[in-house]
Amino acid sequence: MRQTFMANESNIERKWFVVDAEGQTLGRLSTEVAALLRGKHKVTFTPHVDTGDNVIIINADKIEFTGNKAMDKMYYRHSQHPGGLKSISAGELREKNPERLLENSIKGMLPHNKLGRAIAKKLYVYAGSEHPHAAQKPENYELRG
Repeated sequence: MRQTFMANESNIERKWFVVDAEGQTLGRLSTEVAALLRGKHKVTFTPHVDTGDNVIIINADKIEFTGNKAMDKMYYRHSQHPGGLKSISAGELREKNPERLLENSIKGMLPHNKLGRAIAKKLYVYAGSEHPHAAQKPENYELRG
């Protein structure tokens, strides 16, 4: 009789990947990175265990939108005080804080629980083309499509 494989901390092998966001569409990039972070590309994927890899995203400021999303898509946050609703368009957010734009997009595709928060800590986003993770010897990851 065959046993079902269950991943745990002792048999997880993590890699580091560098993803270049230049010229990529926000949603298509986010879905692939979320799958990498979660570990869905591995045969050892176990839904309740963090089996994913570390992902470094560079050139976040060069991400693209389709259609009029740069002007029409809005991001909201609330200070929990009366009248405390703040809004910013996707284009403005890309100008001011491109890292937050990608982090929010990817975190929304992860589980909304303790596991998702642990997985999100393995995401590193940088606006420029430089990153301080050379010591981890990250591999370049080519996006599909």
